Amino acid sequence: MTSGAPLARIFEEFQSVGEQQRLMLLLDYAKRLPELPEAYRDSLQDMNEVVECQSPLFLATEFDDAARVAHIYFAAPPEAPTTRGFASILQHGLSGQGYEAILGLNADVGSHLGLARVITPLRLRAVNAMVGRISRSVLDHVG
Repeated sequence: MTSGAPLARIFEEFQSVGEQQRLMLLLDYAKRLPELPEAYRDSLQDMNEVVECQSPLFLATEFDDAARVAHIYFAAPPEAPTTRGFASILQHGLSGQGYEAILGLNADVGSHLGLARVITPLRLRAVNAMVGRISRSVLDHVG
């Protein structure tokens, strides 16, 4: 992934602060998870559940083949701030990015964020599962 990509800038933002500040930054991202588009607001069954997460988390991926970009949407409850924070990071960092950029992403997002020592391994596996789901969705779409 190129250094100018939105997710790379988020990684740099996390790496520029200490470990405890990274946790606060994650919680700040939780507050910034974009609202779902109207098409998904009342029908989570139209989204895919990310069952690897302890908290209920739903993902929808839409494709713009003309531009070869994917748009990513998450639904996560406010009472699950860690999950919601990871979802927000991925949505801000990957939505609107090209298929190739998404498919070229290293799944170990937790390490890139520098959260391995402040977040449990179970939570880190959950964010990596989110990345895996997004990548599989794009791969299935492009064939």
